[in-house]
Amino acid sequence: MSSDLRQTLTSLDGAGYGAYKTLRGTHRLASPSGAPVTLAVDKVQADPFAAPSLIQVSVPWSATGVPARTSGSDIPVRDHLTRRVAASLRRRNPSGGKGSGVLAVDEPGQQVLDRSSVVVSAPDDRVTVRLEAALPAQGRRIRGRAAATLLCDVLPAAVEEALLNLDAASVAALDEAQDTYTDQEFLRASLNQIGLVGFVADGSVLPRAAGNSQRPLTDAVPFTSPESLRHRVELPSGRTVTGLGIPTGVTLIVGGGYHGKSTLLRALELGIYNHLPGDGREFAVTDADAVALRAEDGRAVTGVDISPFLHDLPGAGSAPDTRCFSTTNASGSTSQAAGLVEALDCGATSLLIDEDTSATNFMIRDDRMRTLVPSAKEPITPLVDRVRSLWDDHGVSTVLVAGGSGMFIDVADTVIMLDNYRPVDVTAQAEELAGPTAGGELDRPSPRIPGPTRFSSPGRGGKGPRPPQAKGLQSIRVGEEYIDLSAWSQLVDPSQTNAVAAALRVLDLDGSTPLSDLVDAVVDRVGREGLDVLSAHGTGRHPGRLAGVRRHEIAAAVNRYRRLRHAK
Repeated sequence: MSSDLRQTLTSLDGAGYGAYKTLRGTHRLASPSGAPVTLAVDKVQADPFAAPSLIQVSVPWSATGVPARTSGSDIPVRDHLTRRVAASLRRRNPSGGKGSGVLAVDEPGQQVLDRSSVVVSAPDDRVTVRLEAALPAQGRRIRGRAAATLLCDVLPAAVEEALLNLDAASVAALDEAQDTYTDQEFLRASLNQIGLVGFVADGSVLPRAAGNSQRPLTDAVPFTSPESLRHRVELPSGRTVTGLGIPTGVTLIVGGGYHGKSTLLRALELGIYNHLPGDGREFAVTDADAVALRAEDGRAVTGVDISPFLHDLPGAGSAPDTRCFSTTNASGSTSQAAGLVEALDCGATSLLIDEDTSATNFMIRDDRMRTLVPSAKEPITPLVDRVRSLWDDHGVSTVLVAGGSGMFIDVADTVIMLDNYRPVDVTAQAEELAGPTAGGELDRPSPRIPGPTRFSSPGRGGKGPRPPQAKGLQSIRVGEEYIDLSAWSQLVDPSQTNAVAAALRVLDLDGSTPLSDLVDAVVDRVGREGLDVLSAHGTGRHPGRLAGVRRHEIAAAVNRYRRLRHAK
C-alpha cells in the first residue's frame, strides 16, 4: 500500500543515494479519491547527477470514464492522455530542485506521433504512463521525506487529475483529438487517388510564432487556395474541407522574397505528420513518403550510384567512380545527388526541394553556361535535366521552391506564385515563358546493399558493446563517431532520434540484403508490435522515450554513418 512505500522512503532519509535501489519493483498506491494506482520502479538512477529513474504508473482504463474504443488508431488517445499528464505535472511538481525531485513525461509537441509514453492495454483493462523521476537528494544523500511526498502524494494526485473520472468536457476534447487525427489520416491516404502530392486547407495558418517555435503565428494571413487548384474532400467526421491541391508531377513554387514560399514548403515537409487541433496545419497534409532534399556539405557518402547526376569526374585515373561513390567530405552537389538517390532507394514518391538550401550547380545550368562550357567538359547533369524523367519514367513527383532562377519553368507541370502568403495559379503565364529543355532519361539505380556493418562499439572496462545513443534531436553517437542529422528537416522530436538510434541497434547490415528491405523489416515490426520492441530494457519495462519514425529517417542515419561499409 502507499503507506508501506511512504514508510520505506521515510526510513531512507539521510542514507547514501544508492539505497534508492531498494525501491525497484512494484508498489501499490492510492489516488486522493482512493482509486488503486500501481507504481513500477524499473530503473533507479545511480546518483543525483545521473539520468532520472524510470517508473511506470497504471490505473484501470474503466476508471478513466472514457468509453471503450472499438475502431481507429489509439495513437491520438495515447497522445491526448500524455498531454494531460504533462499538464498536471507542470502544475503539481515541487519547485525545490534536486532537493524536492521532479516527475516528467515525454511531452509531445505540435505533431501527434506514436509514442511510448502511454500504453492502453485492452486485455488487462489498464492505461500505463511511463515517467522519469529525479529522486530527491541533498548532496549524495537521500531526502526520504521529500521522496515520499513526490511518489506518494504528487504522483497519485497528478494521475487522478489527468486520467481518472474525466468529465464530459475532457472526454469531448479527447473525441475531438481522435476525430481530427482520423480525418488527417483519411485525407493523406486519399491524396494518391485524387492525384495530389499535398493538400493545404483553406483557413490553414502556416506561419509559426517564431523561428524557434512550432506554435501558430497570431494574426497570420489565413491560407486561401486559388479556384483552379481547389479541391473538396469529405472527411470521416462529417466535416468537409476545401483547399489547395498540389498535383503530382513537377510543381514550381515562386514569388518574391518573404511572401511565403518556404513557409508553404515547410508545411509540406511536416505534412507527413498529423497535428494537434488548433495548430493551424491540421489539414496541411503531404504524401507519406515525401522526402525533403537539400545540400549537405561535408557529409559522408558510402557506395552510392550518383552517376545520373555526376559522371566522368576529372582526375587522371584517380577520380572516384560515381557509380559507387564514397567520400567522407561530400560537396554540395555530390551530397545532394547522393541524398536524392538514397531517397529513391528507400521508396520516396515525392521530393521537396528549396532552391535556397540547394547546390546551384546540382540544380541548374543556364544556356550561356552551356555555351561557354560544353557538355563534354561538364561532369554534372543538373536536376533541371532529370526532373521530368523522375516523374515521367519513375512516378516520383517534385515540389520545388525557386526565387532566383526561372529554368524550372521549362519543365514544370504546375506553377504556383505566393503573393503575401496567398497562392496564385500562374501555370498559364509560365507556359508562355517556357522554352525547350535539354531533358534526358534517368536510369534508376539498383537497390543499395551496404557491406556488413554493426552500429555498436566496445564497452569500456571489459563491458559489453555500447549501443548507439541519441544526443538531442540532431545527433546520434556510435562509439567515438557522431551521425549528424542536422540537415534532416523532417525529424521534429528528440524521441524520434532516440527511436532511430534504437533501430540502428537492431539493424543487421549483412552485406547481402538491400538496405531498404532491412529498414522496412524494422519499421514493419514496430508497426505490428509497437515501439517497445526497440527497447533494450526488456519486455514490460520502461522503454525510454521513443516516438514513431518512417523508414526514411532510419535510412538517413545509416547513410550518414562515417564507418558504413560498402559491399565489395
